[in-house]
Amino acid sequence: MARNDEDRFRIKPAAPKSRGRPRSQRFVSQVLKQVSKAGSTSSGKRLGRAANTFGRGRVAASMAGQRLGPNARRMVIKSRFVLLRGASPNSVAVHLRYIERDGVTRDGQKGQAYGADAEAADLKAFTERGLNDRHQFRFIVSAEDGEELEDLKGFTRQLMHRMEIDLETRLDWVAVDHWDTDNPHTHIVLNGRTGGPASGREDLVIAPDYMAHGMRLRASEIATEWLGPRTEAEIRRSLLREVDQQRLTSLDRALIRQAGADGIDLTGPPQDRQRQNALRARLQRLEGMGLAERSNANRWKLQPGMAATLDAMGKREDALETVRRALKGQRRECVVEERPASPVIGRIAGKGLADELHDRGYLVVDGVDGRAHYVKIPVGTDLTGMPLGGIAEVRPAGGKRAVDRNIAGIAREGLYRTADHLMRLRHEGNPAPQTAVDVHVRRLEALRRSGVVERMADGVWRVPPDLLSRALIHDARLAGGVILELRSHLTIEQQVRAQGATWLDHQIVGSGRELSQNGFGAQVRGALRDRMNFLVEQGLAERRGPRVVWARNLLSTLRDRELTERGKVVQHETGRVHRLLHDGERVTGIYRRSVQLVSGRFAMLDDGIGFSLVPWRPVIENRLGQQVSGIVRSNSISLKLERQQGVAV
Repeated sequence: MARNDEDRFRIKPAAPKSRGRPRSQRFVSQVLKQVSKAGSTSSGKRLGRAANTFGRGRVAASMAGQRLGPNARRMVIKSRFVLLRGASPNSVAVHLRYIERDGVTRDGQKGQAYGADAEAADLKAFTERGLNDRHQFRFIVSAEDGEELEDLKGFTRQLMHRMEIDLETRLDWVAVDHWDTDNPHTHIVLNGRTGGPASGREDLVIAPDYMAHGMRLRASEIATEWLGPRTEAEIRRSLLREVDQQRLTSLDRALIRQAGADGIDLTGPPQDRQRQNALRARLQRLEGMGLAERSNANRWKLQPGMAATLDAMGKREDALETVRRALKGQRRECVVEERPASPVIGRIAGKGLADELHDRGYLVVDGVDGRAHYVKIPVGTDLTGMPLGGIAEVRPAGGKRAVDRNIAGIAREGLYRTADHLMRLRHEGNPAPQTAVDVHVRRLEALRRSGVVERMADGVWRVPPDLLSRALIHDARLAGGVILELRSHLTIEQQVRAQGATWLDHQIVGSGRELSQNGFGAQVRGALRDRMNFLVEQGLAERRGPRVVWARNLLSTLRDRELTERGKVVQHETGRVHRLLHDGERVTGIYRRSVQLVSGRFAMLDDGIGFSLVPWRPVIENRLGQQVSGIVRSNSISLKLERQQGVAV
C-alpha cells in the first residue's frame, strides 16, 4: 500500500505566487518599460553600442539634445569619477584650494567658489559634508563661445538645476569660474550623495550615458538658448580655424569616422559643401604634415596613429605656450619633457595643472643650464608649496643616486658608519664633511622607513648587498616618475643678503653645478658674486688676492645665527626660553608647530620650560601635539616612529 502511495506522488511546478502586496515600481522603471514596449531606441543604440541600464539620468540621456540642430552651440565637458576611500585624506581640500588659486579671475585675482544659492561657498563645510561619501564627481565645463557667455555663474547654476531634474535629486555642488586661458571654463565639484547639502540618503550613481553625452547636450541646449544658433559665418570661421591647427580637431574626428577600409572617398555631391571644402583643406594640411596620403583627387588614406600624433602635437603646443607666458618675454630655449632625462634645477617661473581633471601638475623651471623646462610632476602634488621665484629641483625617479652609490661603497661587512665616512671626507679635503654626511644620513632614514636598511645604533646602519636595486624600487614607488624637491622658497635676489644658510651658500660650499653663461645660469653667477661680497662684509669670508677663503663650518654658522635670531622672536611670542642645540645633543619635547626659515623648515619642540628648533621632516607633521625625541646631528634629523612612545627624532 505504501508502495502505491509513493507511485502516485508527482511534482507539479506552478507559476510563483505573490507572497505579499505587489511592489510599486519607480517612475523611471515604468517609463523604461513603456519605452521598451513601444520599440524606441536608447542613446546607447544611437551611439552604436549597448545602452547602459544603471544609474540616474539614463532616460534623460536618451532625450537630451533632440531639438538641437547642426548649428547648435558646441560644448566640451570633461568628467571624472573619484573614489574617495582610496584617496589621500587631503585630496579634496587640495583640489578645492587649487581651483580657487590666484590669477583665475578676469582681473587676475583669486578665484571664489560659489554654489546654487551662495555667492561665496563655504568650502570647509562642503568638504565636511562629503567626508563619508564613497565617491565624488568633478567636471570641467567649457563652451566654444565661452567669452560670449559673460555670466558663467548663471550658466552653471542653470545647468546644475537641469541636472537635478534629470537625476531626480538635489545636488550638493560648488563651482569656480576660470578666465585665465583662451577658453573660459568652469570647475564643478559634486558630492557623491543624493539629497543635496542635507545628510545624503544614498550614493549618487549617474548613468554613464548621461556623464558621457547627456550633460554635454544639456549644456549645449542652454548655450544655444542664451546665444542663439550659430550663424553660417560663425560655422565657417570655426571650420577655417581648425584647418591649420596642429592638434586633434573636430574635422579630424569626422575624417576618422568617415574613413573606411579603402580610406576616405569624397566622390559624389556633398550634402554640406562648406563642410566638405573644409575637410578637403584639412586633408591637404594633414598631407603636408605626413599624416595623410592622397590616392587621387577624391580619395585619401589616413596614416595609422594619426589621432595620437595630433593629440601629442596639441599638448606640446600648449606646453610651449605655457612656457612663453611664464617667461614673460625672456628668451630661452624651451624643453618640453614628460620625464626629464637628467636633473633640472632652477627658478620656478610658472606652475599649474597640465591635467586639471586628474590634478597632474606641471612646473616651468628656468634652469641654471640656460634653458626653460616644462616638466610634469606627480599627481596630487600640492603646488601651493612651490612658490614662484623659488628654487626647485626635478629629477627622474629610477636613476641610481650618487648618495646610494656612496653608501654602498663605504659600507664594510654590510654596515655603514658615519664615523668612517666623515674620516674619509676629511682626508679627501672636503670643505664641509659634516654637511655631506648629513645628506647620507637623511637618505638612510628614508630608506629605513621603507624597510630597505636597518639602523643598528646611532651612526650605524645595516645595508643590504642589493642596496642600489632596492633603492631604485623605493624611489619609483614613491615618485610616480619624477622626484620634486624645493631647494629654497626665496628668490636668488632675496638670498643675496639673507641671514641664514641659503641655496646660494650651498652652491658656494659644494662648488655648485655647472652654470650656463646665459639665461638663469648667468643670473645665478651674478648672485653668487654678490653673496660672496655680503659674506665678506659679515666676516664669514676673506679675500686673499683672487681667492676667497670661507669661514670654517660656514653653513652651520649661518644656520645657527638665524636660529638664534628667530628663537628670540618665538621666545617673545611664547614666553618660553629658546635653547640652541649643538651637534650630538639629545632633545625631547612636544611638537607644537613648524617655522619656515631661510635655512629651511624647522619644527618647534616644547619641553614645558623652554623650546628648541630642530630640522623639520614631512613624517613629523601628523604628530602635531605629540612628544618626539632624539639626537640632533648638525642640520640633519633622524625620524623613528614608535607606536607607543611616539616619534623618536
